[in-house]
Amino acid sequence: MKISPISSTNSIGSIGSINSTSGASGDSGGISFKEALKKGVGEVNKLQSESDEMSMKLASGELEDVHKAMIAMQKAKLAFEFTTQVRNKVVEAYQEIMRMQL
Repeated sequence: MKISPISSTNSIGSIGSINSTSGASGDSGGISFKEALKKGVGEVNKLQSESDEMSMKLASGELEDVHKAMIAMQKAKLAFEFTTQVRNKVVEAYQEIMRMQL
């Protein structure tokens, strides 16, 4: 039995695939940190909205496919957990920098 790979992921995978080719100056044509953060949070928000919409449809009986709703909810949950962990690492790195002595 052949298992085909997932060909396109438009949720969290695109956050990790942001190609930043910035050097020491940061102006070498890569995407800025601000833009990457804005894009990532926007995608998480979109997944949360889709999950809410699917759960409302499921509760009202409009949606017959429970699998789609569960998959949407799990995608939103994973995206939110990923975002939370990234935030924790950024805060940790900031605190480490603040503890450095000059």
